[in-house]
Amino acid sequence: MSEPVEKTDTVFREQQERYRGTVFLPKTSFPMRGNLPKREPDMLAHWAETGLDGQIAEAGRRADSIFTLHDGPPYANGHIHIGHALNKVMKDVINRAQRMNGAQVRYMPGWDCHGLPIEWKVEEEYRRKGKDKDAVPVLQFRAECREYAAKWVEAQREDFKRLGIQAEWDNRYVTMDFASEAQIAEEIGKFLLNGRLYRGLRPVMWSPVEKTALAEAEVEYHDITSTTLFVAFPNVKDPTEGQLLSGASAVIWTTTPWTIPVNRALAAGPDITYTVIHVTGVAEDSLVPVGAKLIVAVDRLEDFLSGAGVTGHEVLHTLPGRALEGAVFAHPLRGRGFDYDVPLLLGDFVTTDAGTGLVHMAPAHGHDDFMLCRAHGVEVTEEVCDNGTYVDWMPELGGVHVFKATQPVCDLLTQVRDQARQDGAPARGLMARAEIVHSYPHSWRSKKPVIFRATPQWFIAMEPREGDEGGPGLRERALKALDDISFVPASSRRRLTSMIEQRPDWCISRQRSWGVPIAVFVEKRTGEVLRDADVMSRIVQSFRERGADAWYDTDPAVYLGEGRNPEDYDQVFDIVDVWFESGCSHRFVLHQEGVNYPADLYLEGSDQHRGWFQSSLLESVGAEGVASYRTVVTNGFVLDGQGRKMSKSLGNTIVPDDVTKTLGADVLRLWVLNSDTNEDLRISQEILKQQGELYRRVRNTLRWLLGALDGFTQAEALPLGWDDVSAPVDVMLDRLVPDEAARALRHKATVKARKALPLLEQYILHRLYELYQRVQEAVKTHQWNGVYPLLHNFCNNELSAFYFDIRKDVLYCDPTDSHARRAARTVLDVLHRALTTWLAPALVFTAEESWQARFGQEGSVHLERFFVPEEGWHDPERAGRWETLRQVRRRVTTALEVARREGLIGSSLEAQVHLPLTADEQVVSEGIDWAELCLASEVHVQPGQAEDEVRVSRADGQKCARCWRVLPDVGQNEDHSHLCLRCFGAVSA
Repeated sequence: MSEPVEKTDTVFREQQERYRGTVFLPKTSFPMRGNLPKREPDMLAHWAETGLDGQIAEAGRRADSIFTLHDGPPYANGHIHIGHALNKVMKDVINRAQRMNGAQVRYMPGWDCHGLPIEWKVEEEYRRKGKDKDAVPVLQFRAECREYAAKWVEAQREDFKRLGIQAEWDNRYVTMDFASEAQIAEEIGKFLLNGRLYRGLRPVMWSPVEKTALAEAEVEYHDITSTTLFVAFPNVKDPTEGQLLSGASAVIWTTTPWTIPVNRALAAGPDITYTVIHVTGVAEDSLVPVGAKLIVAVDRLEDFLSGAGVTGHEVLHTLPGRALEGAVFAHPLRGRGFDYDVPLLLGDFVTTDAGTGLVHMAPAHGHDDFMLCRAHGVEVTEEVCDNGTYVDWMPELGGVHVFKATQPVCDLLTQVRDQARQDGAPARGLMARAEIVHSYPHSWRSKKPVIFRATPQWFIAMEPREGDEGGPGLRERALKALDDISFVPASSRRRLTSMIEQRPDWCISRQRSWGVPIAVFVEKRTGEVLRDADVMSRIVQSFRERGADAWYDTDPAVYLGEGRNPEDYDQVFDIVDVWFESGCSHRFVLHQEGVNYPADLYLEGSDQHRGWFQSSLLESVGAEGVASYRTVVTNGFVLDGQGRKMSKSLGNTIVPDDVTKTLGADVLRLWVLNSDTNEDLRISQEILKQQGELYRRVRNTLRWLLGALDGFTQAEALPLGWDDVSAPVDVMLDRLVPDEAARALRHKATVKARKALPLLEQYILHRLYELYQRVQEAVKTHQWNGVYPLLHNFCNNELSAFYFDIRKDVLYCDPTDSHARRAARTVLDVLHRALTTWLAPALVFTAEESWQARFGQEGSVHLERFFVPEEGWHDPERAGRWETLRQVRRRVTTALEVARREGLIGSSLEAQVHLPLTADEQVVSEGIDWAELCLASEVHVQPGQAEDEVRVSRADGQKCARCWRVLPDVGQNEDHSHLCLRCFGAVSA
């Protein structure tokens, strides 16, 4: 043995340089920085050049199964927003995962091109130019709408492609294609012919600004300040025994003063108790006359007295609501042109939650009002125009806009109240006025308040109707269909079910120009809609050839056929609700060859329970008898970092295009996968910055894997299996599980096992197996929440901070043919293939870059299947053993860190460790090289207790110039006096 070698810093550095070229350091073309804003567009261009979409389609034809996700169509009216990005990325991850799991994926992206949003944009341009929309010929207007929509379909398609969304882009669907318009008309015809389509007068949500009916899904709610009124209706007919209502007035409370002039009835709850009071005192500013006799619910009396400023009263009578049936009251504006009686009706919907327990009924402006008044023969009048103004013949108020009517109505109610007081008549008119802040419906497009307004509209009946095809109604059929549908999250089932249970008949007509017309005829003499299959067939064929524009310039005689005079029929020009259109999309997408019907999956935002999920269900069940989907997945809304709704006025919007230009699409996609998409999720520049850091860690893992695999071929690989060469391990297992049958099974398995992998590699393969089970669970359930955080943690905590850290010494310094190095590189090969394929559905660009950095640009990870771990890698017993080993290791690394802080050592490789282990820990650690595991030069294991201190001292020996370990055998070879024997062997090989 040679004399110890003096290690001056200068000499040591010289020796390091001497041997630097013999150290197997990682080498890869995969850069540390992603530079995604530049690299991603280049990759998209490469995919287009190599025809990747076509290759994917061709490979899919050889698949054993088909998976179909039907795309809910966004509106083609602007660049995509962050909600679009969230939804499309979720779909893309699911589609790519299904494909990599072996299925052929059919995904045709779609766009909704008709309806108010696009009309509104075209009209905005008209208004900017001072152009009158009503002066534009309808076909010219429709052509401009079509051109506008086509522009944005193309723009959004490119936006989605930039996010890495893979789809059948050349097989997309749009609702304005001639074939789509023809199919929509045919679906309308099915409801016409089966008797469920009818025209009727119903209150619907109406936008006075846009002059059209709105669907619930086209409405959003905002807080507004409204004027509230207590209004008295004097009794004119008293059905009670003893004339308990004589001289009394019923008091109602309303938040819509404009509906008072169109009142036609009152409603009381049959099981509510009411009282007749005599007012004996009022506050100075009260509007209630002293001496007034007023009727209110007992449960609302205190609130009424307080709100109306009544300071003194006596109860005259108490009576149940049923006793009020048959009572008649005068309209409070009687004598001012409103000289009709107001009957009191009993309604189960009346409550004592607010107001007075008495409700005023305006049957043209509320659903409950309409249904109750219709049931009792009360006339439903149309006294509000489509622009929101009272009709010209409305007494005192003709031409006044309902949203500007509060003060005029209050003035009239004040005048009649004062007149009644002067005449000594029963109280009537305004009793109190206040304000309230409450949620109110607004058009989502114009952002203006809407009203309920009864107009003749076209409806699809939810219940059986006389003359329909018979059997259960649409509501019952739809609810039954829901029984066979899966929901993610499961709680969303109740939401859609309750909406179907409660919804009124489906109003499908809109008073606009851009859309598919409800192409039917109504006989003028009878008012009946023409239900003729041949007429419908001619209409559909015409639309198929020329689009829905044909309805506007084709002689009706062409459609009606011989034997019918066009003069006897009205041609309907209302367009169909866009939700009906998109609800029909299953007909022109899912009935293509090689596509699943019903679709395997619908995935949209949670607001689509009242939108596309519902319209698709009703349309498909009503027309086809089955639901168009098997599973529904919903995502939440995107909020800003503080949990606020995004808006331009707040300046808190995040635009996908901005993110791709600064951070890259993969970072945005990673944000989606790291969020709980079942709930509302948050985004901000800070949150995206955090995602960028998480991305960097995953990228660095891939980079290290690629570098460490430089030059690897399958000839170097070892068989991947467990072993029977470690007798102490078998002894240890027998001690932990003293079951004879289990021991026999384990022995049988190990005898058949292949060449040994080190225990650490076995553990890593076991962890891969566990992760793959989570990936498979996500594939089956479409629930990807939590999967990519698990993969990130595996990369960061178990690979970079544990496995890689331990194996660097073997990989960098062992001879190339060493069993340990070959085993490590074999597992690194597995890790790279597994992680790259498992990351590919989410990090589509980075996974491709990682794959091609190793296997060349001729291939693509997106043509690969998921890496599938072997069943034999699953070894929970050894995994439990490694939990104990890692706990011990943490005790050692903590002690090493203390020694480093105190200056005792510079790095862990300069340390020798005295490690006390309990008896159980010693059993578990049989076969473990603790120095290797703890990155120390030497570890002395000794019996001890769990609470015994781990002691650290400087290692004996010299520092190897190649591996930096401090060992006694450094310098034993004179030609390589600065190397340990292991490194001498490596450089001499």
